Amino acid sequence: MQSIQANGYSIHFNESGYVAIHEILLERNYSSIFILVDENTNEFCLPKFLPQLATEIPIEIIEIEAGEGMKNISTCVEIWSILSDLGADRKSLLINLGGGVITDLGGFIASTFKRGIDFINVPTTLLGMVDASIGGKNGVDLGTLKNQIGVISVPQMVLLDTDFLETLPQIQMRSGLAEMLKHGLIFDKNYWNQFLDLSNLNFDDLDALIYRSIEIKNEIVMQDPTENGIRKALNFGHTLGHAIESQFLESATPLLHGEAIAIGMILESYISKEQNMLPKVEFEEIKKTLLALFGKHSFSLNDKKAIQSLLIHDKKNEYGKVQFALINSIGTIMLNQEASNELIMRSFDDYES
Repeated sequence: MQSIQANGYSIHFNESGYVAIHEILLERNYSSIFILVDENTNEFCLPKFLPQLATEIPIEIIEIEAGEGMKNISTCVEIWSILSDLGADRKSLLINLGGGVITDLGGFIASTFKRGIDFINVPTTLLGMVDASIGGKNGVDLGTLKNQIGVISVPQMVLLDTDFLETLPQIQMRSGLAEMLKHGLIFDKNYWNQFLDLSNLNFDDLDALIYRSIEIKNEIVMQDPTENGIRKALNFGHTLGHAIESQFLESATPLLHGEAIAIGMILESYISKEQNMLPKVEFEEIKKTLLALFGKHSFSLNDKKAIQSLLIHDKKNEYGKVQFALINSIGTIMLNQEASNELIMRSFDDYES
């Protein structure tokens, strides 16, 4: 697959990605390389990745526990200290080998250590490939509040090796699929249509589906790198979705990011319909498709009230008002939309009906 040019870096695929990373290592003459992994990518992905580097530059591996619970400032402090103790300097390179938690966290750590060292993202999950590692957003959670602390800083490159997906459990693949569906809903109806009949979906073409999803996100980000305008479209499903994810983050049954975003897309599609943007027939198509893939989650009244309270912390809010990116028919989006608390509660009622 042909490489995709983003703002200040390139996204390379499979074998060509390893060629590109080798060229960067030769060109940049790094003093040392640090590879950030979690316990899963250390076991399943690092043995494949490490021999591909083919370099004499000293390499150190930094491993953390897996999971969203590690994406916080405490973990950053720990890794900054490890980097310092191991002699990392301004000419060191950090390679983030893992899913969205690793690329979000690692990008933030690299962007702030010694006022910024180079980093490369090597996403190993579907969600990481189509969303988290693309676009330059790096950051950590603040308690249970998603991505409240961070920077926009681009990597030297992104390397996507879809062979890593063979190590993923099905539930993680499904989580990444939510972001791909979102890209169709906000930007490309034809792309969305490819997912309507899941029984006939040919995952032999997964590389092509991933490639198109990245193209969509990159095209939006290229127009608006710092999220002052059209990039807000990528937040469809995330205003409510992030609040839902936060509400259940420390529960006995936390939701994966994609699972929460799928619910958020159904709820925000209902709001779009009720505000006379999304035709009823398209709303029913969205709801049916997402429920068939992700099933239905139950919410108590206390959950709904807590989720409503969490909305005020959403990063898109302006002047204390909750801002939504809503669907204006499949494939188009309306930014900076508001919704009443009563309508938000009705969206939950419809979801559960």
